[in-house]
Amino acid sequence: MRKGENLYFPDVNLALEEPNGLLAMGGDLSPERLITAYRSGIFPWYSDDQPILWWSPNPRAVLYPKAVHISRSLRKTLRRGVYRLSLDTAFRQVIEACAQPRRDGAGTWITADIIDAYCALHEMGLAHSVEAWRGAELVGGLYGVAIGRVFYGESMFSRATDASKTALVTLAQQLDEWGYAMIDCQVASAHVASLGSIDIDRTEFVGLLNKWCVVAGHPAPWRFNPDFPLAS
Repeated sequence: MRKGENLYFPDVNLALEEPNGLLAMGGDLSPERLITAYRSGIFPWYSDDQPILWWSPNPRAVLYPKAVHISRSLRKTLRRGVYRLSLDTAFRQVIEACAQPRRDGAGTWITADIIDAYCALHEMGLAHSVEAWRGAELVGGLYGVAIGRVFYGESMFSRATDASKTALVTLAQQLDEWGYAMIDCQVASAHVASLGSIDIDRTEFVGLLNKWCVVAGHPAPWRFNPDFPLAS
């Protein structure tokens, strides 16, 4: 798949089992190609020293907004109103924070090209961010892409206890009110599993995309409903 070619992707059922989900390489990060990828259940994930790699893992980790799990400790954080939350007010800050090296020493897959590509999607009203603030300081958040009634989570960061979890839980509650069907978490992790994500077969996932990506979503820019206690 070369840069400038048509937007064709191989069938996701041709993705490798090892490494799980690797489907194609090459192409570009144009908005049209990214939208085609997400509609098909495919996302880019690569490092600076690699070509663009496209993935569609099986199984797929998803979080249904109605089924979000709030632990006792997280519920206390929510009740205390530790963080003020906002939507679509600091997209570039959020994605740049997500791109910072992790405390475990792991590098980042969020390259400069990825940042520019998703900021372009944000300008088009297709990529969104959730921000968690403590005073004037951005201490957590997440970003992703919305097509139809599906939100594709890309990455999150946290500089304070429960900041990213607060952002994700509150987003899930808002998406539920807007009638969104699911949040794509891509691959399972302890973090999203603690919030209620489950693994489903890739065939089931693509079937849900075919159903819900064609339904009109909430218009951009996104804002939390005024009755959300932590929102601004």
